[in-house]
Amino acid sequence: MQLPVEALIYVVIFVGVLLLVEGIYLVAFGKSISLNSRVNRRLDMLDKGVGREQVLEQLRKEMQQHMKSQSIPLYSLLADKAQKAAIAFSPRQLIMIMALLSGLAFMGLSIGTTADTVLRAAISVAIGIGAVYAWVNSKAKKRMALMEEQLPDAVELMVRSLRVGNPFISSVQIVANEVQDPLGTEFGVIADECAYGRSVGEALKDMAERLGMQDLRFLAVAVAIQQQSGGNLADILAGLAQVIRARFRLFRRVKAITAEAQWSGKFLSGFPLVCLVFILVKDPNYYDTVIDEPYFIPACFFVGIMLTLNVIVMKILTNIKV
Repeated sequence: MQLPVEALIYVVIFVGVLLLVEGIYLVAFGKSISLNSRVNRRLDMLDKGVGREQVLEQLRKEMQQHMKSQSIPLYSLLADKAQKAAIAFSPRQLIMIMALLSGLAFMGLSIGTTADTVLRAAISVAIGIGAVYAWVNSKAKKRMALMEEQLPDAVELMVRSLRVGNPFISSVQIVANEVQDPLGTEFGVIADECAYGRSVGEALKDMAERLGMQDLRFLAVAVAIQQQSGGNLADILAGLAQVIRARFRLFRRVKAITAEAQWSGKFLSGFPLVCLVFILVKDPNYYDTVIDEPYFIPACFFVGIMLTLNVIVMKILTNIKV
């Protein structure tokens, strides 16, 4: 049987395509975007002499371009993740990259495998789309995790600024200047929008909805209520910072408690596949006596469906809402 060698070729091509996406991104947009947890990209652009209005226009274009392209077939699956990851690639560029990677994967499969042309084409398209989706999803998760970790410190910084007499918009500007990315640039966009006349409450609400962060929604609601009814905003935000920190600690605790169940589900789903590969590598003719049986292929599909259901059920069981 040629399955083990071809399966290894599929895996190698997928990993190579995934690394190629990252390489193209770094070459096109520079290392600072990839490492935006260490660099405030907005301030870096301003330091290079780019005008404040041009910086705002560029950042807003990058932040909004993906959600505006949800009507494109198949791209709707990627748009939300690309929005949260703040991918600088435009939707058209991402689609072109998917097509390019699919073509490269097809060439690799044509050289390394003997599968039918239709099957190679289908697998190539799946590899091209899947690699880009996995890359964007990874970027989105990393960026959102960093923002959740930075938000309590940013709110407390605004509290200290308010207590020394600064207006709220100046507190937002201080966060934009002092906090690293990704949160620093996000608050920098809010500060620039407010400088050009937009309501700070509306800007915060828009950012919260775009990123889908519950804690940012709390911040936007708190600021909006204070603007309408008055009150000590510093005390309100101090209490909010404590709530956000408590939620963050609870999330971490839940994640630690459910980690064993999550890895158990992954192990139970992956172990049969590892055993299959091991058996076929050790004895390539192991299934030759039963491969022609009428129930062999349906049984393979049944096992695959059950393994997939196992992953889904374990994910549902460990997805505890807080």
